[in-house]
Amino acid sequence: MGIENLTPAEGSTSGRKRVGRGCGSGMGKTSTRGGKGQTARSGSSRKRNFEGGQTPLARRLPKIGFTSRVVKPYVINVDKIKVVAELSEITVESIRGVHKIAASVTKVKLVGASAKDLASKIKDDNVTATGK
Repeated sequence: MGIENLTPAEGSTSGRKRVGRGCGSGMGKTSTRGGKGQTARSGSSRKRNFEGGQTPLARRLPKIGFTSRVVKPYVINVDKIKVVAELSEITVESIRGVHKIAASVTKVKLVGASAKDLASKIKDDNVTATGK
């Protein structure tokens, strides 16, 4: 037995489909493309979400969601949270030491009646104070 005598198993392979070779072949006339129309033409292809002229699903559904690129500061009312007002130097890290803040917070805004008085204690650009 040599490699030249090997053959595939019975029924495992089939011949190439030869279309457009007469009606007797069963694949003549329209060459297995069906009737007329867009898909019967050569080079026919449709867009990925094309729905036959109907408004596609992606355009029928409402637009949702928005992610702002502006970083909103974490607001602390110094009249209610007195430990922040008692700090000698106010930075984001020193506030973290006395008040529970998420790790993702990068900017802090101090509000309240006495917040304006704390402006001299602030040593960080990411901390701001506003008040009346």
